Amino acid sequence: MRRMPNFVLLRAFEAAARLESFALAAQELHLTPSAISHQVKELEEYFGRPLFLRRNRRIEPTPEAVRLLESLSRVFDVVEAACSEVTLAPNAQVLAVHCAPSFAVKWLGPKLPEFNKAYPHITIRLSTGAEPLDLTRVQEVDIEISYGSALDRAGIETIPLGQEAIVPLCSPGLLGDGAPAARMRELTLIDTQLSRVTWADWFAANGLDMPTTPRPSFDRAALGISAAADGMGVVLESMRLAEREIVRGDLVEVHSEAFVRFQRETHFLSCRKNEVRVEKVAGFREWLLARAGVVSLL
Repeated sequence: MRRMPNFVLLRAFEAAARLESFALAAQELHLTPSAISHQVKELEEYFGRPLFLRRNRRIEPTPEAVRLLESLSRVFDVVEAACSEVTLAPNAQVLAVHCAPSFAVKWLGPKLPEFNKAYPHITIRLSTGAEPLDLTRVQEVDIEISYGSALDRAGIETIPLGQEAIVPLCSPGLLGDGAPAARMRELTLIDTQLSRVTWADWFAANGLDMPTTPRPSFDRAALGISAAADGMGVVLESMRLAEREIVRGDLVEVHSEAFVRFQRETHFLSCRKNEVRVEKVAGFREWLLARAGVVSLL
């Protein structure tokens, strides 16, 4: 048996803490303010500490209550989503996709409305994480899109999503009129810690001395790309991830015919081999490979 208080008490607390009002929580849960107050008091007795400071006509969550609210809100969101999936139409399907964070934010997310239009009966449940998942163990995930590499496991099929150009990108206002090589020595270099190509690689390949000035650093490509678009400096990143910024004109490549252009296989699609032809998996797989410009092997 799980060691936790009654769910009814947690539900009353979550509503009261979120709305900072017993009266509003009572309206939401179709109870009386007195009932909410008694349920919160019972929960406080369970924890052996107050969860609210009772002010005149209002309540204020304690620091412990704020932490509890943050966790409960996430749990209730998951429960609500799970219940919603049960009520889907009989032919509806839920596809769980786990994805590298920057790929999800910068490339996949903006294209999902297109997928929803083409496959209205498939509901995407998207989660993100920097480390690739082991699909032989994590059965609740249908498709993994990993960054850098994919786990090599029996029974798992992995397809690279094509090569990506990794180039220096900066705001047009920073480019100036000087020679590109000279500008590269003057601009602030932005590091993205997981990039497949480092600034040391780029300067060495192009026969240039790398500046020794301090470099701002970000742990996600999406953050580095946004910083470059805001004019902080130049970032060495994938043109696929920066696609929207390039199209909008927020970023341009620091380009020279003499510069070496790096190409890397950076993102990988994985799914279980025995599910490749399952309708929801096959549909998303075919759509994603087509959008990435990769020829399907099916």
